[in-house]
Amino acid sequence: MITKLNHVSIFVLDQDSAYEFYVNKLGFKVHTDAPMGPGMRWLTVCPPEQPDLEISLMAIQEGMMFSKESALQMQNLVRNGTFGFGVFECNNLLATYEELKAKGVEFKKEPTKEFYGYEALFKDDSGNWFSLGEKSTNNKPD
Repeated sequence: MITKLNHVSIFVLDQDSAYEFYVNKLGFKVHTDAPMGPGMRWLTVCPPEQPDLEISLMAIQEGMMFSKESALQMQNLVRNGTFGFGVFECNNLLATYEELKAKGVEFKKEPTKEFYGYEALFKDDSGNWFSLGEKSTNNKPD
């Protein structure tokens, strides 16, 4: 029986830039940052309150996973915002939105009331986009 998911990957264009974005802008913690042979690196981060879920920031490059052609195709998909997606939650959407916006995070949609709750949409430095929602019922935008 499967008991939990402990790793998930987000494909990124550049691991150094992704490190800067996820750690210094989003406030994630580095779990593992280790070389994996020539030109390869195992870089995982996690939300501060969810240390048991490691997000692997996987560089899209020719090598073990991708041929040269498929790496270029994947890079274009990510860069154009057509590939990556995830949902993050926070305790105060308006405060988190303002904090991330001040750090230079690009939002595709401001905090908005939807039928399923309140959310904002942002993208990372590679082009992956994410929903940011508020779990609690406090501080809801109108």
